[in-house]
Amino acid sequence: MTDSSPSPRALPWFARSGARTWRCAPAPAETRAFHRTLAAYAPTPMPEFPSLAHELRVGRVFIKDESDRLGLPAFKALGASWAVHRALEERAANGEGRGPVTLVTATDGNHGRAVARTARVLGQYAHVFVPQGVHPGAVAAIVAEGAKVTEVAGDYDEAVRLAAVAAEGPDAILVQDTAWPGYERIPGWIVEGYSTLCAEVDEQLAAAGAGEGPGLVVVPVGVGSLAQAVVTHYRSRPEGRAPALLSVEPEAAACVLESLGRGGLVSVSTGDTTMAGLNCGTPSSIAWPCLQGGLDAAVAVTDADSARAAADLAGLGLSSGPCGAAPLAGVRAALTGEGAEERRAALGLGPDSVVVLLSTEGAAANPYAGA
Repeated sequence: MTDSSPSPRALPWFARSGARTWRCAPAPAETRAFHRTLAAYAPTPMPEFPSLAHELRVGRVFIKDESDRLGLPAFKALGASWAVHRALEERAANGEGRGPVTLVTATDGNHGRAVARTARVLGQYAHVFVPQGVHPGAVAAIVAEGAKVTEVAGDYDEAVRLAAVAAEGPDAILVQDTAWPGYERIPGWIVEGYSTLCAEVDEQLAAAGAGEGPGLVVVPVGVGSLAQAVVTHYRSRPEGRAPALLSVEPEAAACVLESLGRGGLVSVSTGDTTMAGLNCGTPSSIAWPCLQGGLDAAVAVTDADSARAAADLAGLGLSSGPCGAAPLAGVRAALTGEGAEERRAALGLGPDSVVVLLSTEGAAANPYAGA
């Protein structure tokens, strides 16, 4: 009798050798000093989860919990605050006036709210473009920060295009967390802002007796700006053990995975996903060289994978939205199932390895988390 059961679905996966020897310049040290001047700044926690280490057959698992960062339920305020500080500082140095400006951006949720909050705190205006698919609750949170919101009948890339057009007006600054040729300085400052998160990870691992550093860091990816910061942090060290770096995307918007597979930056058509903050079709132009050079591997996961991970994290006492839970979903996909031993070897993992997952948002950041 012929077996008519469906064959196992191939895991969307890419791995390459040589990433751990790739090197780049470090992020500027003054970023962390700036964040320490903010009244709301405090390092976010990074608890350890022995049950996950047992499940994944590694030594230790830590999760960086970004559910309360500078008063917001996601990490994005690190980048927005530093980039706006630099942009306004430059504007003042150029004698462009002391009056308020409008900070313009496009967002899938968290970045736009961070820009809006930064504008409100600094006495500036904000205009945020939101694509289709963003939960009304996330839009309402941006409005509650005092921002003007324009809802776009199109995807994230279209919202970015319209924001860029709007920022061409007088007394407006585009504060976008993705870059393209001709627009790279402010996105670069946003990436620098994220370096504070990485510095905290180092300190917290050392305090937990893991000062030798992680063996694997798992990061969720939209356009790749946070992943660029992570690659920069770990690939700018002249010596010491370099960890494996794994990116995780939704299957509905796996632009970095597709670009890595094709060997060059490409755009993809995106679909619906509850991982709204990762629903991006084109990698950032400044992130791409770092991702191509410094990422060891990339994986894509389903909404169901992310939802299960978020529920499991909630059961362990950690609040995580669909994007924040994606790293757990991704590392589970990589280290279990058919072909897991080959993927484990590609990442250089053993029974004593230390794994760090970056949970970039709490459940409050993404209303889909409770949907």
